[in-house]
Amino acid sequence: QAQLVESGGGLVQPGGSLRLSCAASVTFFSTYGMGWYRQAPGKQRELVADITRDATTNYAEPVKGRFTISRDNVKSLVYLQMNSLKPEDTAVYYCNAQRGDYQYWGQGTQVTVSS
Repeated sequence: QAQLVESGGGLVQPGGSLRLSCAASVTFFSTYGMGWYRQAPGKQRELVADITRDATTNYAEPVKGRFTISRDNVKSLVYLQMNSLKPEDTAVYYCNAQRGDYQYWGQGTQVTVSS
């Protein structure tokens, strides 16, 4: 069984930055594709960014140029650096791990962008 634990969320003013971290307790972490999703109140969960096992990245259009996903296969960590935050980035952010038929989710971390 795998466990994903997010951290780094909080309250930030518009234009500010946050870095989210996801610690993965999963065997052979480097073989998993990792991603960050978010869910705002009343909306469906959506992909923010993902990174493949060979570190190819993909970003949702609203965050391109502002967010950066990265991974550390030695420490089994995945990060989401979020810059130039906007109020519409407010959501619960979830870490995701996928490999074949296996998929795991973290419990989420709240990000609130407000003045």
